[in-house]
Amino acid sequence: MAGPARSTAANYFRGALTRWPKSILRPEIQLQDVLAKRLEKGPLAPAKGGMTQEQADLKQANALYSLLEDRYKNKYRPSPKIFEPKSNPTYYNDLLKELEEAPNRSLLGRMAKRLSGMIRFT
Repeated sequence: MAGPARSTAANYFRGALTRWPKSILRPEIQLQDVLAKRLEKGPLAPAKGGMTQEQADLKQANALYSLLEDRYKNKYRPSPKIFEPKSNPTYYNDLLKELEEAPNRSLLGRMAKRLSGMIRFT
């Protein structure tokens, strides 16, 4: 009976990995690939505190789904004012813009950005 329950947890885990978004910043290293290799090695987590191995594996799969569905972002919604610090109100918008532009930047663009970060005019 341990085999089918464990495969159920593995199936839930694999289902979450197929829905996980691809990283555009580092396309050669994906979280899905790392976790899939980990899944092949055996149990996802050690069973603790009277918990069976199946329950521990299902708990790990549930944790992955909770991250995938943004449960914590929705449960603990911060005030919009926190994203506009008084010292630099556009900081988070600039950061998001930079993350969107970074994967498409050419070699010359990356070098120019790096040099502009080293030299600061005050």
